Amino acid sequence: MNKPTGQIDRTDAALLVFLSILWGVGFVFAGLALRELPPVAVVFGRVAFGALFLLPLVLVFRTALPRGLHGWMPFFVMGLLNNVIPFALVAAGQALTTSGLASIVNATTPLFTLIVTAAFGEEKLTTHKVAGVLMGLAGVVILRGTGAEFASAQSVGILLCLGAAVSYGFSALWGRRRLQGVPPLTSAFCQVLCSSAVLFMLMIAIDRPWTLAMPSAGTWLSLVGLGIFATSIAYLVFYRILARSGATNVMLVTLLMPVSTILLAHFALDETLGLREATGALVIGAALLVIDGRVLGWTARWLRRSVGAGPG
Repeated sequence: MNKPTGQIDRTDAALLVFLSILWGVGFVFAGLALRELPPVAVVFGRVAFGALFLLPLVLVFRTALPRGLHGWMPFFVMGLLNNVIPFALVAAGQALTTSGLASIVNATTPLFTLIVTAAFGEEKLTTHKVAGVLMGLAGVVILRGTGAEFASAQSVGILLCLGAAVSYGFSALWGRRRLQGVPPLTSAFCQVLCSSAVLFMLMIAIDRPWTLAMPSAGTWLSLVGLGIFATSIAYLVFYRILARSGATNVMLVTLLMPVSTILLAHFALDETLGLREATGALVIGAALLVIDGRVLGWTARWLRRSVGAGPG
């Protein structure tokens, strides 16, 4: 497999937009399912249907699967860091706040990815990256609001979603070190299969599904949609971009995802965001642009050309 180029072309840019819509739809589907089911049950349904959707592809393409405990361990850890922990935290947080706000907090993932990878020597901290991290944290503070009680439901929901972003940061580090060069279909299927096994046991222990009322047809459709669109197809697209353009570029999807989620949640769940949430989202978005650095580079080159082309 070719190494990531570090550049993003038109094809991958289009895929980023597509991925943001898939994950935005996922927040909406989760919001609908959480009306009738507890968080762990929703997350189990998500990864289980995701694994079922990918299984025929694995069989058709005769995808090589790992052998033995040693071969499966990298995918098991990736499943914990990239599925079990963050999916459960986001679902629990989304039950306490709105889908739109949860997606905005989820947009801090590149901030924590940078912090984690820098702490483990995988990424160098430059001035613009440090400035971006500080801006992002300021955006989170704005989201919580100075007048809100720390123990309020919305504040707890934000903290849970932040915990998910931290877990995603560690998953990026793990994926970079242990899953480099693994085909997208193998990565996607193996991690959701491992996640399904773990979440099944957690659901039995925590939710006791035999005590729950039978979900409605709409909830079942939401779980299927979560599994197929927001998990299976989304991960195939995600790993394709990761393989071609690198981890930094694929994380740019978090800039687009809140927009997709907020629009979809407005029409599907009748959710609205206030001025504080919109301001926090803009600050986080600006922080991600500063961390990425390309906008600053484009601006600097434009200024140099403008000065050079001036009268003189």
